[in-house]
Amino acid sequence: MSPRAPAGPRGTVGLHEFIVMANEEVARDAYRLEISSSVSQGLEAGQFINVAVPGDASHILRIPLSFSRTDPANACVELFYAIVGEGTRRLSAMRAGAVSTAVGPCGKGWRLPDEPAARCLLVAGGIGLPPIFAAAEMLARAGVRFDAIVGAQTEAKLVFPLIHDLERLVADDCRVVVATDDGSSGSKGFTTTVMERLVSEHAYGCVYTCGPEIMMRGIAAIAARGRIACQASLERMMGCGFGACGGCNVPLISGGYASCCMDGPVFDAKAVAW
Repeated sequence: MSPRAPAGPRGTVGLHEFIVMANEEVARDAYRLEISSSVSQGLEAGQFINVAVPGDASHILRIPLSFSRTDPANACVELFYAIVGEGTRRLSAMRAGAVSTAVGPCGKGWRLPDEPAARCLLVAGGIGLPPIFAAAEMLARAGVRFDAIVGAQTEAKLVFPLIHDLERLVADDCRVVVATDDGSSGSKGFTTTVMERLVSEHAYGCVYTCGPEIMMRGIAAIAARGRIACQASLERMMGCGFGACGGCNVPLISGGYASCCMDGPVFDAKAVAW
């Protein structure tokens, strides 16, 4: 491995070298990537890193990746991603020992609920599960109880290793509900349908959600009707990761735009013009 870039002050965005420790397919077109890098020292739940993928000099933009967990003591970061284009396809071909660079830690992450004693609800769709798992670990460390909903189009796209780890985090009186559009695993239907049922059974202090925007729009609407605080982790093409390129704007209810990479990716759902 090349010498690691020195870690800056906590929260300071910097350029970090990394080495690939593992890169394996864990669901249909979904991969688990483990890297060793000094960027692990500053990451907080809900933030992301911007990864340079070698192999094509014409692709100058980095790929923003959310992480599921970090191990600062061993300089490790676990990330999951889906193959959605040429960049992520080249990323999937990187093998253990490959090196590159990442910009991070980037963005603003999850916040603990205003009422720590209140039960929370986590809602993940597709590859939105990794940052939701990071939120789950944050809540568990703070002693906050939570239920979770994990959705996907079909069973083959469910990231079961992370789902099983999530199940180990929930309290005895809480649960993880799996939903698939086609009913091939868990409940048949959308995460919004499951959420409607759960909010009728429990009083939640905060909702945390990440996944397809159409799903999060529905989750945010249910939370708003129930007057439940809601945090949403949005996805945009964040080419630079530190607010310089202006390519990741998020429209706001109050008018104007926010920068997803600097003001987010986690937003108060009530502030977003869905």
